[in-house]
Amino acid sequence: MTRDGRILIVEDEASQRRLLKTLLEGRGFEVDTAGSVAEAAEALARQTPDVLLTDYNMDDGNGVDVLKQARSHDPDLGVVLITAYGTVPMAVEAMREGAVDVLLKPVDPDALLEVIGRALRLRNLSSQNAQLRARLHEQFQSAGVVARSAPMQALLKTALRIAPTKASVLVTGESGTGKELIANLLHEEGTAPEGPFVATHCAALPESLLESELFGHAQGAFTGAVADRKGRFEEAHGGTLFLDEIGEIPPAVQVRLLRVLQEREIVRVGENHVRPIQVRLVAATNRDLEAEVAAGRFREDLFYRINVVHLHVPPLRERPEDLPELIAAFTRDCVARDGMAPLPFAEDALQALAGHAFPGNVRELRNVVERALLLAPGEAVTAADLPGSVRGGAEDAHPEAEGLEGAVLALETRMIREALARADGVQTRAAALLGVAERVLRYKMKKYGIERPDRRS
Repeated sequence: MTRDGRILIVEDEASQRRLLKTLLEGRGFEVDTAGSVAEAAEALARQTPDVLLTDYNMDDGNGVDVLKQARSHDPDLGVVLITAYGTVPMAVEAMREGAVDVLLKPVDPDALLEVIGRALRLRNLSSQNAQLRARLHEQFQSAGVVARSAPMQALLKTALRIAPTKASVLVTGESGTGKELIANLLHEEGTAPEGPFVATHCAALPESLLESELFGHAQGAFTGAVADRKGRFEEAHGGTLFLDEIGEIPPAVQVRLLRVLQEREIVRVGENHVRPIQVRLVAATNRDLEAEVAAGRFREDLFYRINVVHLHVPPLRERPEDLPELIAAFTRDCVARDGMAPLPFAEDALQALAGHAFPGNVRELRNVVERALLLAPGEAVTAADLPGSVRGGAEDAHPEAEGLEGAVLALETRMIREALARADGVQTRAAALLGVAERVLRYKMKKYGIERPDRRS
């Protein structure tokens, strides 16, 4: 039975080459041999071994030459140098180029086998790491997380490490960075992915309702409580509870939340019955909670309870490497969801996007991509199709314009109906009258539920 390992021996002395080959084949390894640097290059071109043993001094070169050739074929290849005249500079050069070890002749068989074993373990570890990186990429892509940049790679590496634990996690980052995606990822890769994932936006609820929303209430607990109701903690039992904008929770609710996290049990508002819960808590905020603690607005004991592990999602401006893949991902979403044409982004559009600070982060980028795909009149999205705020102009830069959304939608609907009527229901002509591409018209008609009128006879 052979071991899991193929070894290439590069040695210009035939007797030494035979000795090493016999020794290693006797221990179950598959062994190839080469008598020179040139023969080693030919052998490496045919097949990359798992470990390479090479003499240092040879007529047509030296072992470091072989090492460099070998690692150009496979950077994870374990290389061991053997020499009768070892010097410190030679050993330093060999280790700097990636040698696993340097052994002196005559080689001690046990020492050689130990070094080969270490080289094989390092190679297997590198292979496992490569497989893990590939698996991570698939997992992150399936969770909607793009992580080409170094900051996101570091974040997701930590997230995967802690996901199988029950530790509470605090996710921080600016608005729109994708904190809920990270919470979803922790859930999917956690100990109970089949359990519920319950998300609550703490800032969206008034203080009078937040306590009931989180912990539930009994019938008659307050005006309007016409029936018993589970809170979010009970809904998330056996899974993950995501509390977004936890920094907005008022002091009274902070006290109750701390007790729930300490005791792992809840009491609904208006009753005394204790209910055990098993929930993995992931909290998120765009506030500096340490500053909130110092200011007395957030309980220090609660901060430490939720901040067992801290994950910070970097803003989009600090991860420009992720822009192309994010744009591609959002384009795929728009195509699948709304049937938009999968237009490519021209170089000038990509440059404009790369130069934008994106104060709204990934959420803003998604909106920009969707708008551009919808309104671009040509066969590609150009810089001219982007909002003026992205191009550096003033157009679309006024936030008060959002308040006109209802009026704009009503106006668009009326204009589309009128154009269709004038065009006798012919969409191509209606689009020309409106000055938009036909695909834009089709999208708008679908979005607003507008049916093509019957054509007149």
